[in-house]
Amino acid sequence: MTATPEPLSAAEAVERCNLVLAHAWMIRTFLKHADDVQEVPEMLEVPRLLFDTIRAVEPARERGDYAEYLRRLRGKLSKIRKVSEMFSREFRNYSVHTNFEMAALSLQGVVKHLEAIFAHPIEYPPAPTDPPPTDTAPTDAASESQDS
Repeated sequence: MTATPEPLSAAEAVERCNLVLAHAWMIRTFLKHADDVQEVPEMLEVPRLLFDTIRAVEPARERGDYAEYLRRLRGKLSKIRKVSEMFSREFRNYSVHTNFEMAALSLQGVVKHLEAIFAHPIEYPPAPTDPPPTDTAPTDAASESQDS
């Protein structure tokens, strides 16, 4: 029997995901500037997807909308997994340099860590409730004192 992972608060899940995405950003930066893949559209899809993913979740993180951040990132995870598998399978066709091997391994780690984070139940804070409307009409006593 597999134990259920401990729940994470939404804030903690976002913090962990953001740390993982920092690693993804470095992979993206390396590949974006790697001469060996500049003429290979399939390989350029990796830095493009990483850029799009990170930029897609950034506004939600900045405004503290953890539910939106996690929803968007979870929706991108299958695409990240797919490009990670492709990159790991294909990078040797373009370069056997250790940097590419480490980038492939690092990208696999990004996928693995994001999957591990999303395996936890996420606890979201309760939605804020709107306070009841306040009556701004003058009371009878207030309107009577104005009439005097």
